[in-house]
Amino acid sequence: MDKRVMFAVAGSGKTSRLVAALDETRRFLLVTYTDANHHNLRTKVIERFGYLPPNIALYTYFRFLHSFCYRPFLRSKMDTRGVMFRLPPTFPRYGLTDDRRYMSSDRRLYANRLAKFIEQSGLIDAVVARMEKYFDVFFVDEVQDFAGHDFNFLMAISAARMNMTFVGDFYQHTFDTSRDGNVNASLHNDYRTYKERFKRAKLEVDTDSLKKSRRCSKSVCDFITQRIGIEIEAHDDRPSVVRFEDDAAAVAAIYDDPGTVKLFYDEHHKYGCFSQNWGASKGIDRYQDVCVVLNPGSVKAWHGGGFRGINAKTRNKLYVACSRARGNLTFIPESLLKAYKRS
Repeated sequence: MDKRVMFAVAGSGKTSRLVAALDETRRFLLVTYTDANHHNLRTKVIERFGYLPPNIALYTYFRFLHSFCYRPFLRSKMDTRGVMFRLPPTFPRYGLTDDRRYMSSDRRLYANRLAKFIEQSGLIDAVVARMEKYFDVFFVDEVQDFAGHDFNFLMAISAARMNMTFVGDFYQHTFDTSRDGNVNASLHNDYRTYKERFKRAKLEVDTDSLKKSRRCSKSVCDFITQRIGIEIEAHDDRPSVVRFEDDAAAVAAIYDDPGTVKLFYDEHHKYGCFSQNWGASKGIDRYQDVCVVLNPGSVKAWHGGGFRGINAKTRNKLYVACSRARGNLTFIPESLLKAYKRS
């Protein structure tokens, strides 16, 4: 069996790599976390084949977890009514074998404990057998988003006797599939330790195949490496402009430019322009020139020499935002856009 996890940098073509490995003969199971990346994968598969081949099953993670792993074994027995994404109440605390730990009073399953419920019910071997029966190849995109019980579940089902490839970028970890207390709370604290978790699950770790960005220019890659502290190499020597702009007239022109996306830390919808949030822009590959809007703390970091010392989650989101740029990368202070913000 060929089992591997490929760690990639932004814009290196990790999703395209998975799509290029598909064919119309073998039975493929593709799983990703977000709806946005599911849409991106589906679009690329259709672009490649002209349609969605019936031998390729594409799931968002929680749809896979509920409909493929849970329903065939427990739905009728437990008489549950679907999945809910609201966190379970802190009190009362129920034991691991108490069904009330995993579902609400109206019998809706807590998403963050569904993987643990499947494991607790002794169904890992049955899920693995079902995967082996219906599929030949297992692909997981954006693997860095798996957290909590979901990461443990992914490692458990990786025992399936089938070829599998997981791809992701450790530093693009901006969302979690779920959290439940201290379960894997430190999973993303250290890159070296993170890679060891995959090795223990007998997956080969590949850090070389996708280490160069085809999307970002050398100028943008050098900025990310030097100022954000995340190493990324460019595939070629193509230059572009990376600058900070705080002239009010120039910022207004950027705001009015429909061809330049404005990426905000949050609440982008309040600004009424072509925009997105830093973290939510992950997986988007269509932007040319990018404007990253810096909140006051980030402006201070800019003038202080860089972003290496900022909160890790914020740094990862900033890395995602900067690495969307195919062309020029401009930074502006959010304070200069206050006049455009809707209440």
